Amino acid sequence: MTSPQPKARLSKAGRRMVLSAVVLAVLGAIALDTTVVQTGSDQDTRVQAFNPDAYGDGAFPDIRTAILAKAVDITVLAPAVLADPKAAAAQYGTASTTGAIFAVKFTATVGAGKSGIYGLRVAGLPADIKLRIQTGPAINDTVLRDAPGTIEFGAFKNQIEYQDAGAAINRAMKKVVLDGIDTANLTGKTIEVIGAFRMGGNPKNWFVTPADLVVK
Repeated sequence: MTSPQPKARLSKAGRRMVLSAVVLAVLGAIALDTTVVQTGSDQDTRVQAFNPDAYGDGAFPDIRTAILAKAVDITVLAPAVLADPKAAAAQYGTASTTGAIFAVKFTATVGAGKSGIYGLRVAGLPADIKLRIQTGPAINDTVLRDAPGTIEFGAFKNQIEYQDAGAAINRAMKKVVLDGIDTANLTGKTIEVIGAFRMGGNPKNWFVTPADLVVK
C-alpha cells in the first residue's frame, strides 16, 4: 500500500507571490466597480447634496425675466378673467396642477396691511376683484417656481427637494426685489408691480407675489 505523499509547502517567495496576486485581483475588481466623476459634469451635480439656496439664486433671474416678458396689464387681464376664466387661462396663463398662473402688471395704491400682506387699489379695476400682494417676511406659495412653466418635478430627486426649490426661489426674490424696501410701511404708498398669481377656485381673488416692485 502506497503511503500518501506529503503536501509541498510554498516557499516564502511563493507565498508572497500568491498574496500579491490576490491583492491585485481585489484591486482590479474595485476599479471595475468604480466610476470616475468629473467635476462639473451631470454626474457630479447628482452626487452632490442639493443646495436649495444656490438653486434659488441661480433660478430666480430667469424666472423674473419670464414673468416680466409674459405680464399682462391688469386692465386687460381683469375683464378677460371675469368674462371667462378658462378662456383667460388658455390665452394668458401658465397651466399648473393647482390652478393657472397669470403674470400681471399694474400701478396701485397700497391699503391696509397685516403680516406683510396688503390690499391694493387700482384705478379702473372691477370692484369684484380682491387684489392683494405679499411682501414678507414670509413669502408663501410656489407661484414663482411654477410661473414660467419650465421647472418640472422630474428635475428633482423627490417632493421635498421640489418644495425646497420653491421656497428658495422666494428667498432669492426677497433679496433681489424686496430687501431694499420698507415693506412694513407701505400703506398709502403708490407702487408699480410686475408679479404673478395663481387662480384657484375663486377667479376674483388675486394674491400676487412680486417679481418686480418699485415704490413711487
